[in-house]
Amino acid sequence: MDLAEAQAVLEAQPFSRLIDARISAVTDEHVVLEVPVDDKLRQQYGLIHGGVLAYLADNSLTYAAALALGTSVLTNGFTIDYVAAARDGACLRATASLMHGGRRKATSRCEIEIVAADGTAKLCAVAIGSALRTEA
Repeated sequence: MDLAEAQAVLEAQPFSRLIDARISAVTDEHVVLEVPVDDKLRQQYGLIHGGVLAYLADNSLTYAAALALGTSVLTNGFTIDYVAAARDGACLRATASLMHGGRRKATSRCEIEIVAADGTAKLCAVAIGSALRTEA
């Protein structure tokens, strides 16, 4: 999977388009998914909503699994730990890497950071999950 192929898959997801998500990097080892910070993504206390962080975990983990399984994959499940509040920043960045890839199932992990305009980043969540190949 290359960057153009990954971005095409992302653009086919209406929700990803709604929140302006983009793939900023794809290598043999990891995938980076970013979402610009917008006030519409906040909850009542001004923090980025946990559902947005869960979206980043879900999609980035599955993209990392696709490094081993190909692009026809679906999330099998994931867990996420919110380690710090995500409040101030220009974008959210999820960097996911493949931990293990089998013939039908792959496991990956990710770190989600909130990134300031000057490029400094603060870790706000970590996740681990798996995905399944959807074709034989």
